[in-house]
Amino acid sequence: MKSIQAEFKKDPHKIKIKAKAAQENWIEVCSRFNDDVERVCDVNDLGDYTGLYQCFDEANKSFFYLVEEDKALFRMKRRHFLDNIGRTR
Repeated sequence: MKSIQAEFKKDPHKIKIKAKAAQENWIEVCSRFNDDVERVCDVNDLGDYTGLYQCFDEANKSFFYLVEEDKALFRMKRRHFLDNIGRTR
């Protein structure tokens, strides 16, 4: 799954790819932020990217990433959900 760092303004609702941002593997981005990520909204007009996610570092500073979501992402999210509630795969 590919991702790229983005800039997001809530009012007015505006999303754009951050200047000089490089495409990254989404799983590696999640690992870098210790899986402290949350989905913000759907994206329709930025190429293959379908979701905007907010990531938090150790100082709780937020970073936004556009993500090309696919079936592997939904399986990964479900696996983490089951792990968090104490169910095994």
